[in-house]
Amino acid sequence: MPIGNRILQRQRRIDDALIQAFAALPVAVVSDSMSRVFAGGADLRPMHREGSLAGVALTVRTRPGDNLMLHKAIDMAEPGDVIVCDAGGDTTNALMGELMLAYAVKKGVAGFVLNGALRDLDGFRDTNLPTFAAGVTHRGPYKNGPGEINTPINIGGMVIEPGDLILGDNDGLLCVPFEAAPAVLEAAQAKQAAEEKQMAAIHAGDNDRSWVDNALKAAGCTFE
Repeated sequence: MPIGNRILQRQRRIDDALIQAFAALPVAVVSDSMSRVFAGGADLRPMHREGSLAGVALTVRTRPGDNLMLHKAIDMAEPGDVIVCDAGGDTTNALMGELMLAYAVKKGVAGFVLNGALRDLDGFRDTNLPTFAAGVTHRGPYKNGPGEINTPINIGGMVIEPGDLILGDNDGLLCVPFEAAPAVLEAAQAKQAAEEKQMAAIHAGDNDRSWVDNALKAAGCTFE
């Protein structure tokens, strides 16, 4: 099977219960629980009206401006899938528009991540399927290939493998690796609980800020 022009079957899929648990958490909290070194790139912004993204990665790699493999990925998608397409970040041609969006909704796709552009922006906002993209253009795509489906891809330095967990909100995108998901969830839930406790203390007026001066002193800062 030639590298760069192949379609594989996904061998694993993040558990639905884990998806639902992660969906209740802010992406920033999960990111902090992964040492703050993973991100899908600040250029990928939400194109839908509101709401967050959580689902199973179905990965696509395509050359810039071509959506043949993206069409096939929608055909292959299972309910709850997030189709993550790496088109090199090029925004010259749109990878999809409202017709493909309508078909994806009918298939039960949970959302899209497009390292490239889309068009028919009003349709994406009206439909409100969670969709992140690098840009918008009216120029349509080509349908010649090549590309790959269900192989590892890299967006903004973040590796995404088929079956991984994809999360997104207004702060950006994050991939939680399949094997690490249970441990990350435990850490993220603990951090969320700690932040809720801190927020309550702020509102009550008794938030402990001694750590600021302690950190400055540890960094060698002098106080005049």
